[in-house]
Amino acid sequence: MKHEIDLSIWKRREHFEVFKNFDEPLFGIAVKVECSAAYRKAKTSEYPFSLYYLYLSMKAANEIEEFRYRIENDKVVCYDSVGAGPTVFREDETYGYAYMPYNEDIEAFMKQSTAEVERVKAERGLKFPHAGEDILHYSTLPWADFTAVNHARILSRERSIPKITFGKITRVGEEMWLPVDVHVNHALMDGFHVGKFIERFQELLSAP
Repeated sequence: MKHEIDLSIWKRREHFEVFKNFDEPLFGIAVKVECSAAYRKAKTSEYPFSLYYLYLSMKAANEIEEFRYRIENDKVVCYDSVGAGPTVFREDETYGYAYMPYNEDIEAFMKQSTAEVERVKAERGLKFPHAGEDILHYSTLPWADFTAVNHARILSRERSIPKITFGKITRVGEEMWLPVDVHVNHALMDGFHVGKFIERFQELLSAP
């Protein structure tokens, strides 16, 4: 479900009107988050770690309204919840797209998402299992401890779906650091909102 934002009273109306006309309205912020507590919890709970931190990032994004905003037909809408569209790497060195709806019940999410990963791994080619805008685009680059990310895009198309990329986990003593890049549409949010997402994601990763 979704509802339309009333632009006449929206506090960011002027910002939206300016940035929606940019040739490249997306901006990106890359940081590292500490994830050793989340790693231990995933192992104790027998969750795949990659799915566990994906789930926590989805939880953080869904808690922040701006990450659920989308531009549709020059209007701003807000979805009740947004799922994940992650890339899944295959043994033949290609990748496919999965779709994982957000579910607050982590056990249900893990069961469904684990099956979805296996389904995509068994496929060939590039298919798009979810056509809706109620999604977050995820990529994983586990081979690189990156400090910045850029994305291939068709600039003529209206795009307002956030893009989140995870990188190679590195260890510093007992700490584990995960690179995270977040690209969002400046017509819908600012650095403040990305900062809120990163802060909340770190809180969830650090929870005992």
